[in-house]
Amino acid sequence: MDTLLRRGPVTPLGSFRSGLRTGSGLAAASFLLAISFGALSQSQSWGPVAPVVCSLIVFSGSAQFAMVATLGAGGDALAAVLAAALVNIRYIPMGIAIARDLQGGRLRRALEGQAVVDGSWAAAHLGGGRFDRSLLFGATLVQWLSWVGGTAIGVAVAPDPELLYTLGLDVLTPALFAVLLIDELKRAREGWLSAGIGAGVAGVLIAVVPAGPALVAGPGAAALVTLARTDRTGRIAQEATL
Repeated sequence: MDTLLRRGPVTPLGSFRSGLRTGSGLAAASFLLAISFGALSQSQSWGPVAPVVCSLIVFSGSAQFAMVATLGAGGDALAAVLAAALVNIRYIPMGIAIARDLQGGRLRRALEGQAVVDGSWAAAHLGGGRFDRSLLFGATLVQWLSWVGGTAIGVAVAPDPELLYTLGLDVLTPALFAVLLIDELKRAREGWLSAGIGAGVAGVLIAVVPAGPALVAGPGAAALVTLARTDRTGRIAQEATL
């Protein structure tokens, strides 16, 4: 309860507005990267419609850039989809963690689960394994609009895809995620072990395997540690009530 009070508004509308404010910073970075994605898709002759539809449905920068990279390297559509799926595999443990805070039947919960994206998921965490679903929706909505709008502008204007990298703007999203991670670790000290193991696994593997598998394995290891600790905590609590 103390954690909930510290996080601000307790009404769903207040939390939603808080999510809009929280997501606006991530949306600014997403907007710039979306322009880059739109421009890059034009350099590979995607046409004007496919990139925008992709951003509307997929809404994942890492997955969409993986698709572009795979197709640009000569891969077919199946390989591109597989690459995107492997990058997005991190959403499985994230979805499991937030599932009990979603509402309704299976269909509604599945629809609400589409709002789970990296920055929103971290911002909506209240501590103790609980999440503010209204804040999640607000943070994701503003990012989704920014991502789709940026893609459309990138398609229409088609600037040099390397422009953002030349200006150094490609570090904005990782920097914002780092700020969210630091804030999360300050509020939940038990997350240090999971974060440390995940970073260690990714750091070791990236020296011997491509970046993609290493970045998938890192969060996977962190998720396993978190699930193991949660299970152990649950057993201890259950034993204490006996």
